[in-house]
Amino acid sequence: MKFNKWTVGLAALGLVSLASAVRAEEKGNVVQTALASTTISGYVDTSAQWNLGTGNERLPDYKFGGASKADGFNLNVVQLRIEKPLDENEWSAGYRADLWFGPDANVLGTQSTFDGNDFAIRQAYVSLRMPILPNGLDFKVGVFDSIIGYESVESPANPNYTRSYGHSIEPQTHTGVLISYRCCEMVTLSGGIANTKGPTINDRGFFYGRAESSKTYMGSIAVTAPDTLGVLAGSSFYAGIVNGFDASYGVDTTSYYAGMTLATPVAGLRCGSSFDYLDVHNTRGETWAIAGYASFQATEKLSLHVRGEYLRDRGAQKFFTSDPTDPTASTNPDKVMAFTTTLQYDLWKNVISRLELRWDHSLSGQKTWGNDTATGGSLKNEVLLAGNLIYKF
Repeated sequence: MKFNKWTVGLAALGLVSLASAVRAEEKGNVVQTALASTTISGYVDTSAQWNLGTGNERLPDYKFGGASKADGFNLNVVQLRIEKPLDENEWSAGYRADLWFGPDANVLGTQSTFDGNDFAIRQAYVSLRMPILPNGLDFKVGVFDSIIGYESVESPANPNYTRSYGHSIEPQTHTGVLISYRCCEMVTLSGGIANTKGPTINDRGFFYGRAESSKTYMGSIAVTAPDTLGVLAGSSFYAGIVNGFDASYGVDTTSYYAGMTLATPVAGLRCGSSFDYLDVHNTRGETWAIAGYASFQATEKLSLHVRGEYLRDRGAQKFFTSDPTDPTASTNPDKVMAFTTTLQYDLWKNVISRLELRWDHSLSGQKTWGNDTATGGSLKNEVLLAGNLIYKF
């Protein structure tokens, strides 16, 4: 092993030993090897939003929206990802940490305190592979995104700037263990166990009198069409269920999800659909949402994305309310229809640039949006026009 002249000189003076230098060199090589396979990436998400008309105290209550973003310019979030992905080895190991900075970090809800500080951990887990079955098992141990949903918590991965109602009623983050197995080219199974169904990291539900054995369970299946199916190649179907304690209700809840993405014979056109159902145990009512998606890649830079959705939310388990017994506390009507059109043109390298028009309409006759009144709100319709710029690094 070669040493630099400074190490040799210090050894000659008796200040260091060559054996300790060898150990330090070996340790340094290990650190350098680990860091060489680590990647750093992320994005900066900004927007400008105009809610047409005046009186925007109460707005449709989909996730990462709200009055705080209306009629102005916004920093939504900065995500920093530090990751060493799994390689092809049978006993591969890695990790991932997604850190959020900015106002949306407070909406994420993973913080162990109720005070917003514009910082949150979105995901942080150790990933492992074990050659137990023919294709090996993949593990995530720590904090990870929920296994169900058509849309992602990560804004650049979505076709639209605003989130859907279905995404808003889904569980978001879990602390636990997730196991995934690829049965074959077409089918992948996942199953896991977590502390609770809610997003708060390390929460056990003890505040609500939950026993130590109380846990959340989840499972999913993903089916992808192979290349042999021609124009349908790449189409996928996904279904999943998450059941466990939800601190927002103080009881167990079950979330069901089914969704699909369909390739079409039309070049550049893809369609999709999703269904979300929330069951709050021991209550009466229903909360579910259905959505349809269409995306058309017109040119290399230009794409159009359309989403139509319907929300049904009523009864004692009503999700979009601060008090189910008080109609004036509803943040969304019992029945809502929404249409969203997003035009994306990637003019700059590494930049997602979007222009979006969204219309939310009350189908139940309830006026829950607009100005705050003694009966709830003043409007049955809300129209939003937004620009969204995201730089990915």
